[in-house]
Amino acid sequence: MTGEQPLPRRSAPLPHQRRSQAEQPLVIIVDDDAPVREALSELLLSSGFQPVSFASTSELLDADVMDSPGCLILDVRMPGASGLDLQHRLAQSGNPKPIIFLTGHGDIPMTVQAMKAGAVDFLTKPVRDQTLLDAVNAGIAMDAARRAEAAVVKCNVERLETLTPREREVLREVAHGRVNKQIAFALGISEITVKLHRANVMRKMEVASIGELIRAWETLPAAMRDAGAVKTPV
Repeated sequence: MTGEQPLPRRSAPLPHQRRSQAEQPLVIIVDDDAPVREALSELLLSSGFQPVSFASTSELLDADVMDSPGCLILDVRMPGASGLDLQHRLAQSGNPKPIIFLTGHGDIPMTVQAMKAGAVDFLTKPVRDQTLLDAVNAGIAMDAARRAEAAVVKCNVERLETLTPREREVLREVAHGRVNKQIAFALGISEITVKLHRANVMRKMEVASIGELIRAWETLPAAMRDAGAVKTPV
């Protein structure tokens, strides 16, 4: 079984409609109670969301859905790996997908653990429809913001990779607030050469001001900002 997804009774969507549906965020439900999965799916469908459901975390991990935009609704206690186990596993693997816990067996320590680990919310059954929908909206918005931030980082990393080693050095010095004269002294080159490198850096990083350049620099992973700090020959 790869997942359950109730479908409304309607004719098959046209190709452009299928593409549009594929781009919608997925609300992934993991609960070992079939009636709960069905009720949640119906609620989400009626509210314009695209749900897909699984009876266990192992079923979810066997499916190819975790890279899709959206959020998770997890039961805490299930046969096999629990919702908290899955939250820990995703954190360890660097997957920040937002999680909403929905359980009939919650307690305060469990709630604290889940929220400290970054859960969007910890809800107990039965839950008001609007409370759950508000949490889903928050989770999807959180995921969209993270994906947008990741896209900016990826773009800036790709631009950084077009710089020469000397241009990276100049970029680093500029980001640290140093003026051309200081950069020239630190790197053992002329101020004119610094100006040329800085112009190339701004062009390749596609920024229009030093402020934009510094903001782009700050989005880069720390390892990339620290790399190549040793001076290179001119």
